Amino acid sequence: MRPIKRLVEQFLESEAKGGILLFTTALIAFLLSNSPWAQAYFDLRDVYLKLQVGDWVLKKSLLHFVNDFLMAFFFLLVGLELKRELLQGELKNPKQAGLAVAAALGGMVTPALIYTALNYGGAGAAGWGVPMATDIAFALGVLSLLGKRVPLSLKVFLTALAIVDDLGAVLVIALFYTSNLDPGALGVAALVFGFALLLGALRVRSLPAYLLVGLVLWYFVLLSGVHATIAGVLLAFAVPIGKARPLPDHSDAAAADPELQEARLEHLEDAAREAQSPLHRLEHMLHPYVAYFIMPVFAFFNAGVALEGTQVGAVALGIFLGLLLGKPLGILLFAFLAVRLGLAKLPEGVSWRAIGGVGLVAGIGFTMALFIAGLAFDAALLDEAKLGILSASVTAAVLGVAVLWRTGGGPAARRA
Repeated sequence: MRPIKRLVEQFLESEAKGGILLFTTALIAFLLSNSPWAQAYFDLRDVYLKLQVGDWVLKKSLLHFVNDFLMAFFFLLVGLELKRELLQGELKNPKQAGLAVAAALGGMVTPALIYTALNYGGAGAAGWGVPMATDIAFALGVLSLLGKRVPLSLKVFLTALAIVDDLGAVLVIALFYTSNLDPGALGVAALVFGFALLLGALRVRSLPAYLLVGLVLWYFVLLSGVHATIAGVLLAFAVPIGKARPLPDHSDAAAADPELQEARLEHLEDAAREAQSPLHRLEHMLHPYVAYFIMPVFAFFNAGVALEGTQVGAVALGIFLGLLLGKPLGILLFAFLAVRLGLAKLPEGVSWRAIGGVGLVAGIGFTMALFIAGLAFDAALLDEAKLGILSASVTAAVLGVAVLWRTGGGPAARRA
């Protein structure tokens, strides 16, 4: 159990550091968009990138390149994390999965209802999906500020909740924020996805093979009208996961020779990497790039909103209240019902007050919320939506830290 616990702690630490970097980058973007250099910042987002091979041309603005292509790797990582959690992680245990699923469901439905109540029939009605999202990196970054006052079990619960939440967001994007479909491109994408599944069924271990197929899948999903980032999630479910291969035994007496010992140690390290399943290797490979490059770049290009001329209306209010009130209320209510009905149990050493604190922290929508807002709104309403997302996320972080600081997570945390 200790190696598994250590891996979980390393994952959480990586996510926490990524969240701090994400916040810093978002702050820079916000300051730039309200500074004398604002026009240069917005012009940079509209710079076009062009890839041409013969008559084939792919042309995208820098903003769309980040949102459509780079974020596909973010969604690939989300899919890998979800598959791992379902098959080997917290979501494999029915009781623990029941709590995360129930809490995530409440944290999606309640904010959407609050937003819809304020925007029904209005120009911003399409934005109901925006306050449904939780930003796992930001949320874990906030929890890291509390150190040992927050038990590992509470962090794991938030991680599982956010992963289920991400799945819900992916489904919302695929089903409700999809443009006109191209049946031909969609059919080709389905064939490519089928080929990726075949590679997985055959237990192909080559990561370049999956990434190459994923690139082709991304292109045809892009042409199909379904948002291109969905290709990342689809590819993740094709990458195989399984038990690790046994490592070679180098415990013989001959290993006392320092040179031979060093050579065998290098061989053992190589064997350890190869022993991991393709899913674990790909997830481990992607984590630093997503946490320390892709998400900060996304934040830089999407968090900028000029306050001058941006009105605060029903869209901003719906998002603000959805994230700040809907998230904790929905998570707490649905989790309570799941426990009372015997479908789930609280994590060890965690109180209901701590679950409420996590609900507040889950109101940090940021990455996925900004992403859905970009699909739901045009320029004018998009700035208002960003204002609602940013203000709600900051407020939720502050209130969540305050509640969890006073709560300390529960008895287990206070003994730590």
